[in-house]
Amino acid sequence: MSRPSAPISAFKLLLRRILSVGEQGAAFLYTLKWLLICVVVGVLVGSSSAFFLVSLDWVTNYREANPWIIALLPLGGLVIGLLYHYYGQRAVKGNNLLLEEIHAPRERIPFRMAPLVLFGTLVTHLLGGSAGREGTAVQMGGTLADQFTRVFRLRPRDRKLLITAGISAGFASLFGTPLAGAIFGLEVFIVGRMRYESLLPSFLAAVVADYTCTAWGVGHLHYEIPFVPTMSVTGFASALLAGAVFGLAGMVFAKTTVFWGNVFSKHIVYPPLRPVVGGVVIAAVVFAMGTTKYIGLGIPTIQAAFSEPLPVYDAAVKILFTSFTLGAGFKGGEVTPLFFTGATLGNALSLGIPLPMALLAGMGFVAVFAGATNTPLTCIIMAIELFGAESSIYMAMACVTAYIFSGHSGIYGAQVIGSPKHLFFGREKGQSLSSIAEARRQKKSSR
Repeated sequence: MSRPSAPISAFKLLLRRILSVGEQGAAFLYTLKWLLICVVVGVLVGSSSAFFLVSLDWVTNYREANPWIIALLPLGGLVIGLLYHYYGQRAVKGNNLLLEEIHAPRERIPFRMAPLVLFGTLVTHLLGGSAGREGTAVQMGGTLADQFTRVFRLRPRDRKLLITAGISAGFASLFGTPLAGAIFGLEVFIVGRMRYESLLPSFLAAVVADYTCTAWGVGHLHYEIPFVPTMSVTGFASALLAGAVFGLAGMVFAKTTVFWGNVFSKHIVYPPLRPVVGGVVIAAVVFAMGTTKYIGLGIPTIQAAFSEPLPVYDAAVKILFTSFTLGAGFKGGEVTPLFFTGATLGNALSLGIPLPMALLAGMGFVAVFAGATNTPLTCIIMAIELFGAESSIYMAMACVTAYIFSGHSGIYGAQVIGSPKHLFFGREKGQSLSSIAEARRQKKSSR
């Protein structure tokens, strides 16, 4: 029987010495393990986000230069509908599938989710749908990460950490906010609680993915708030009031999206036809209005909200366009439209709330997102990364208040209530947002 080679013997000896240290030795091996895994995942997800962002810029610029292409939105809707109906399988659930696999793991997330959502989102934006981009990056991140479960021979408990890391990597690299991205992966799947066992993988993957995306030469937008007033009684009360309004807006956004989804499901039995009908309506409305302001991401309007007065109805129109687009079955995320909704709503509130326009736009930017996704800590950290620490108190007050006032609703139906927002709703603990909404509908219809 041959002796083990010298390098292998030396490696085994090193491992024994490390483990002999006790907790610190185990911590070192744990960190090394996830560092190696997250470098692979982060580089892959960050590169995918870079490709997605460049592609998204291209299709957006092409659409704006050739508005006639919006007439093809029904055709694009048919293609997306057919692909998801016949080939999507479990991928149809989108972000909710990722959350379900973390709550109750069943089987590996199908790889097809990544190319399907990428293609569907690019087609939606190219042809004039109103959607975001976060859903695409998060789904690609979670899907790509889960493919390494078998490669690294991870146990079921580690698989949850891996999917969470992929979600964090996708979010961080898309928005250029590594800290917020890491927190998002920890906070998004349980309302009111965070699971710290995913802390290290989420931060490692988020930082590596963000660095990778930037290394590809893909930049991110940052916004400036030129003046932040010193906190006062008036400022404190204004932040609370604005936060409550932002929370209600987030709730309306979530409920309106579900509403349109139910309308299409009820009246159009064959799923691939839903985005066709939706595309006809959206294209007709866009041509009738004579503006592309409310389709796509709406980045120019978001930027304008920080510096110039905008129509007070901008937020409501964006909610209607986006909820209708996604309810009809087109693909994309909700977060950037939530940014649009919040920034323009904050801009409108500056007419009556005694805070600077740019500050209110920034508060709305993150607070409507906090209310609709039930991720207040993520949004507070994002505000600091995007706007700087000077406005952090105002941002935090708005995000926390919005989180409370949005109630047990949200854009992710698979989120589970870990800690109820109000004691009055304590019986809803442990239930998903979708099941809560369904129970409320049944109770209302039985009256």
